[in-house]
Amino acid sequence: MTQPATHLFRLLKWGITLARRRALVGIENDPNAPPPVRRLVKLARWISFTGKSGTPDYAGAFRAIGPAAIKLGQSLATRPDIVGEEAANNLLSLQDNLPPVPFSEIEASIAASFGVPLDTLFKEIDPNPVGAASIAQVHKGVTIDGREVAIKVLRPGIREKFARDIQTYEWAAAHLEAFGGEAERLRPRLTIANFKRWTNSELDLRREAASASELAEGMAGIEGYRIPEIDWDRTNGRVLTVEWINAVKISRIEELKAQGQDLPHIAERLVISFLTQAISAGFFHADMHQGNLFVEEDGTIVAIDFGIMGRIDRRARQWLAEILYGLTTGNYKRVAEIHFEAQYVPSYHSVGEFATALRAVGEPMRGKPVSELSVGQMLDGLFAITRDFDMQTQPHLLLLQKTMVMVEGIATQLNPQINMWDTSAPYVRGWIRDELGPEAAVAERIKEDTQTFLRLPDLIRRIEDRFPAKGGAPEQPPLPDVPLMTDRKPREGGSVLGYLVAGAAGAGAMFGAVALGLIG
Repeated sequence: MTQPATHLFRLLKWGITLARRRALVGIENDPNAPPPVRRLVKLARWISFTGKSGTPDYAGAFRAIGPAAIKLGQSLATRPDIVGEEAANNLLSLQDNLPPVPFSEIEASIAASFGVPLDTLFKEIDPNPVGAASIAQVHKGVTIDGREVAIKVLRPGIREKFARDIQTYEWAAAHLEAFGGEAERLRPRLTIANFKRWTNSELDLRREAASASELAEGMAGIEGYRIPEIDWDRTNGRVLTVEWINAVKISRIEELKAQGQDLPHIAERLVISFLTQAISAGFFHADMHQGNLFVEEDGTIVAIDFGIMGRIDRRARQWLAEILYGLTTGNYKRVAEIHFEAQYVPSYHSVGEFATALRAVGEPMRGKPVSELSVGQMLDGLFAITRDFDMQTQPHLLLLQKTMVMVEGIATQLNPQINMWDTSAPYVRGWIRDELGPEAAVAERIKEDTQTFLRLPDLIRRIEDRFPAKGGAPEQPPLPDVPLMTDRKPREGGSVLGYLVAGAAGAGAMFGAVALGLIG
């Protein structure tokens, strides 16, 4: 168990790093921040000899702290309600790039993880990495049978470092939430718990391989979108091997144009593929930034890096689809009702008042040019009203919100005139019709009732186990209750012996008092 002094030392060190880049000024000036936190932030700024004036560098501060902080900063980029809009926008630029680990250490790590010499697995491995991130780095290689592959290898010691830092995040979040008020509403402990779950998944490359395989199955019927094939024989917890992708990064717009690619079509396909994953399957690629998406010569989008995945259950997907459709059509009353049905808003608030607040967010965007419409802007507006209606953080939706902003950013770069709402609305409308229409409701009821009926035999068996039938012997006659000598029964009154003992004790006490001269 890490001692509090260790946590405080780490927090002070990180706080000074943040203060030097003026990344804590917003907290110091925030009236909703707990007073003890504001005092600690001011102390960190004084120790670092930093003034309040100047442009904050949030991304640079998290990058300077280390790998776990980079991942945390990327998560906080989706939480303008916690860090503020300025910080969230700045953190969106936080690139997960670090100097590479020496290739000799990578070679040793691969060989140790498989327990066999490298030359039995790979014909060659390029010592220069094609990418080096906070958790792992990637090298191009060729297998013994001549296939080109990408080899992703965890940085040595990274699991232990993340575990240490996350312990301190948990400790700090627990103390912050204990202050109550706004800190409790934002649920920082739950935010860190989800962050820990996401990073633990990223730190097990077998999980990433399994996620890629599951997503590939779910998207098998979607044209123009695919997942690289996994080389399971060369994959374990610390090493992931997939087919090499010969394609252009989706961010290289000029190269795509030179190939004659239909950029508006690619942008639309990207949006629809995300909606298919999130709304239809409930399992989506939650790290869809520009570095993880490629375009092949035939226009197919290829996604990589499945360390962070989002999962939404069916009921939440239904709510999500109705919310998106309600916002696109201006049906704020229905959107408000869904928030109450999902218990996102406490029941003591008014549905009508919440619908009016939603209208205040949505209406200013209606009728504007396509270039000014933004999913991210809409989400920022929704975050702004959460405090007024005591809405607690919904961690299962954080990854979705983050990915929506990412997808919109990439789609807008491909086609500046794309309208995310117009692109999404037909798909969402069709899904609602298919999944929530009368036929779907009847089918769902039949399915549920059939499952209930099929469970009846098992229920009856369990009841019989609890209340077995009488055996072949005749029923026994009732037996009379016979009091036993060992039974203790409560006495309604004192016994004669008890009265005698009590009287003798009283007399003895009186005699002693007279003998001592206490009573004359």
